[in-house]
Amino acid sequence: MLRNKILQQNGAQSFTYFSTKILQLKPNYFGSIKIFGVKELKKATDNYAQDMILGRGAQGTVYKGILQDKRVVAIKNHRILGQSRLEQLITEIVILEKINHKNVVKLLGCCFKTEGALLVYEFVSNGTLHHLLHSGTRVTEILSWDNRLRIAQESADALAYMHRYETMSIIHRDVKSANILMDENYTAKISDFGSSILIPVNHDQFTTHVEGTLGYMDPEYIYTRQVTDKADVYAFGVVLTELLTGKKPFDRQRDEDDIRLSTYFVKETNENRLRESVDPQVLEEATDEQLSAACDLVHRCLDPLRGNRPSMQEVTMELETIRKMG
Repeated sequence: MLRNKILQQNGAQSFTYFSTKILQLKPNYFGSIKIFGVKELKKATDNYAQDMILGRGAQGTVYKGILQDKRVVAIKNHRILGQSRLEQLITEIVILEKINHKNVVKLLGCCFKTEGALLVYEFVSNGTLHHLLHSGTRVTEILSWDNRLRIAQESADALAYMHRYETMSIIHRDVKSANILMDENYTAKISDFGSSILIPVNHDQFTTHVEGTLGYMDPEYIYTRQVTDKADVYAFGVVLTELLTGKKPFDRQRDEDDIRLSTYFVKETNENRLRESVDPQVLEEATDEQLSAACDLVHRCLDPLRGNRPSMQEVTMELETIRKMG
């Protein structure tokens, strides 16, 4: 069933292209992605035991699993699949099968069943950047200024890699701090490619339905429905603002005009209140030169006109420069 669907469907290009150019199909595998059996994953999660649950979301539950070879993995159990969600899962499989980057979460396998699907990922042990920043239990050393810049640079480098991948540009479309996982060393790992699309390099944009998360979405993309890699740049600008300020991307407790962190931060800095806006730890540890450069980079990422935004490759290089200023 899945093999046929992979050969038949994809948003920007046909799966026939991917079957011949990307996926080397063989028994029990799609390229490097293993096809697990239902019983194998049931055993790995101790029959989906409550104490193996890592988290729950709108699309399903994530379990910790221990495979037969003793590898610890994360297993996402997706609920009953409609056509649209099935296509998203297939897109994620196609993308993650080919990506090999240390700052992108690895998809190890999948299992499609009548009532849903299971995706098996590498186990990333320290939760999300969103939780680290906003849970109220932050660890000062982990969120040092240099670590924040490092996490930003790692995430930016992964996105830059995706945007210039071989003959395709992979647009994530849901870049946010909740989709940046932290491993045992607090190294960043971009995750959740269900909303991603692939655009041939000779296409500047692709018209599609709007996907993303409130507070992170590129206003030009919302208005035109034309997605480019600059939609990811805008969303990354919001993540960088979170790292600078420690504030949530969307907060109804702020004044009505300031609910979105992006508009709040731009307004505050334009009115020369940068030092009042940033996280106290950042203010204490960053040099004035670093703060000014980081603020300028955020402004350019959040420019309402996507043509004025930098590429993710440029963002990566600028973050490296800012780190060296310290």
